[in-house]
Amino acid sequence: MHVLLTGGTGYIGRHLVRVLLERGDSCTVVSRNPRSPGSDDRVRLVQADPTGPGPWQTEVEHATAIVNLAGARLVDPPHRWTAARKRVIRDSRIETTRRLSEAIQQANDPPRVFVSGSAVGYYGSRGDEPLTETAPPGNDFLATLCIDWERAARAAEQRTRIVAIRTGLVLGKNSPLLHSMLPAFKLGLGGPWGDGTQWWPWVHIDDVTGLICHALDGEAPGPLNVTAPQPVRVAAFAAALGKAIGRPAVARVPGFVLRMALGEVADALLVSQRVVPQRALAIGYAFRYPDLTSALGNVFGN
Repeated sequence: MHVLLTGGTGYIGRHLVRVLLERGDSCTVVSRNPRSPGSDDRVRLVQADPTGPGPWQTEVEHATAIVNLAGARLVDPPHRWTAARKRVIRDSRIETTRRLSEAIQQANDPPRVFVSGSAVGYYGSRGDEPLTETAPPGNDFLATLCIDWERAARAAEQRTRIVAIRTGLVLGKNSPLLHSMLPAFKLGLGGPWGDGTQWWPWVHIDDVTGLICHALDGEAPGPLNVTAPQPVRVAAFAAALGKAIGRPAVARVPGFVLRMALGEVADALLVSQRVVPQRALAIGYAFRYPDLTSALGNVFGN
């Protein structure tokens, strides 16, 4: 399989490239970053801005599959969501996806599958409600972003199979999420934020790449929750992270403090999303790290 990737130089993208090469695939990565995610000659870098049209779109003709992971980081570093920042967040996702869909629609030989990024933000904040792929969307900024993101991908559904991967909070060695949290936890200043009861839908990077590969190889279209089967509450997440690094995790950060410091960005940390990977479980996908203890044990070598 020859896979065309956007966002291939990011955290998930670099891991996915390695996994694809290990299983015998080749990759073309479209990125503004001039640094290739791999030194293997089966990885080709096309330096371009995928939010705009250009010659890079012809790469679709040579691809068996497309994986679209492009998107500016939401909360790392913790920029406030000004109007300008929101535009960057939206355009980096939606415009890239739109350009890929345009290229697929115009291709003489379209790829077999288009796996396009989305996020658990699709569901909004839903308390204790279990959220499978059939749950309706929320109506906040992130939910609206995900709705439009997925709609841009579905524009190509007459030419190829579309899978929208609604990804949770990614854990792994040097993951951006843990990188932003660890300094406070290592100082003994970590702990729950908000009231600690909100659900956090996490997933290990190895299961992210595993589920993306399953989406590439499968036959079913539609959304796919890329989350572990055992979501946890924030208080439990903080306690498990503290235990994994041998530090206390009792310094609670009230929600109003986060909102004062980060503005609307705090909403992304305070939402409650009990996301369940129903489709992955239904097809018998075997999670490598189904529970938080085993996932953090892998990350920290415990």
